[in-house]
Amino acid sequence: MTLQVITDRLRFPEGPIALSDGSVVVVEIEGGALTRVRPNGDLEVISQLEGGPNGAALGPDGWVVIANSGGWLYTSEANGWRRPTGQSDVPGWIERVSLATGESQRLYDASGGMRLQSPNDLVFDALGNFYVTDHGKRDGRTLGLGAIHYGAPDGSFLRPVVTGLITPNGVGLSADGKTLFVAETVTRRILSYPIVAPGEVSLLPWPAPAGGHLVAGLPDRNFLDSMALDAEGHICVASFNACGILRISPDGAARRFTPLDDYYATNIAFGGPDRRTAFVTLSSTGRLVSFEWPCPGQPLAFEGPAS
Repeated sequence: MTLQVITDRLRFPEGPIALSDGSVVVVEIEGGALTRVRPNGDLEVISQLEGGPNGAALGPDGWVVIANSGGWLYTSEANGWRRPTGQSDVPGWIERVSLATGESQRLYDASGGMRLQSPNDLVFDALGNFYVTDHGKRDGRTLGLGAIHYGAPDGSFLRPVVTGLITPNGVGLSADGKTLFVAETVTRRILSYPIVAPGEVSLLPWPAPAGGHLVAGLPDRNFLDSMALDAEGHICVASFNACGILRISPDGAARRFTPLDDYYATNIAFGGPDRRTAFVTLSSTGRLVSFEWPCPGQPLAFEGPAS
């Protein structure tokens, strides 16, 4: 594998969005920004944001919807690499930013009467609405259970879809829009849910975890972060501590791990003319890297403007 480092000047990047002009938009969680990375590595801050912009997805209107966790606490190791050591106690929210102007608007801080804790990752469906994970807040003594919510990018509604999840992080949709996937970080589980109507899923009875079908349970130190799907239906999920990208078949039977030199691989996106370029955020070293994927990435519902 030939790894290209596009930039190493980001402050804990996440949420890569590959645009048609070859640039990649990322959030900088520690840097509090939505930033465009040009193919030559030049950086352009689109919008400076509060809290901790944690995940991002392009909507149907040229705005980027951002899951803002409220922020994290960080430390540097002896080698200079950064890692989060805990969460800010500030409750998170969901906001959106115009790619054209950098204007930001806060959309939601609650769903179904529940205050959002730490929104993390998003994916849009073909209708132009989004599924978003709330990771939950935790400290050394307590853990707030997480959830998946479904909402509109214009601020008109946000409602719970699945509750009782343990640190839900990455979220994705099958190509036909009929299956919702979610990765839980500390349990190292990938769960799936059949979508029966927009924003509604079918739940399995006990003992299914949070009513989901267990696609995969990962071993050892493969703590799961955000995800994308490729054109063959594989779940491509970032892993930290054991750092790299896992490629898992929809039934969980086939698995391949691509190790990467960092503490935190946090997300993957596909781009390039044939969508065979994988863009990965390596957050401890502030890098956005790219390499060739075995097959094209699954197209997203909305590609967005090029510049």
